[in-house]
Amino acid sequence: MLFACSGGGANVGQISNQVALELTKEGKGKMYCLAGLGGHVQGLIDNTLKADKVIVIDGCSVACAKKLVEHVGVKIDGYIDITQAGIEKTPGKYEISDEDITKIKSLVEEML
Repeated sequence: MLFACSGGGANVGQISNQVALELTKEGKGKMYCLAGLGGHVQGLIDNTLKADKVIVIDGCSVACAKKLVEHVGVKIDGYIDITQAGIEKTPGKYEISDEDITKIKSLVEEML
């Protein structure tokens, strides 16, 4: 399962979301509902606890997605912070490049 920061406030969240979406479309993972975990939807939590692997993609070191997944007691098998991978966070700007998506996608694929 892939849990991605949606990053409403910056480019790195948009990259996170796009990477999870592309990997899902390619059948390499399954994007899952981070908001559902935060809302304590028991069925979503139960499904996540049964997952073979849980990968979390955070846009930045605030680590909202990671904290949320951990909050409901789910073990994280793979984690990436996009800013730690060398992509600068630009708050209020949503332009993302294919190069950045490819870079992060490769790093996540190594975890799958």
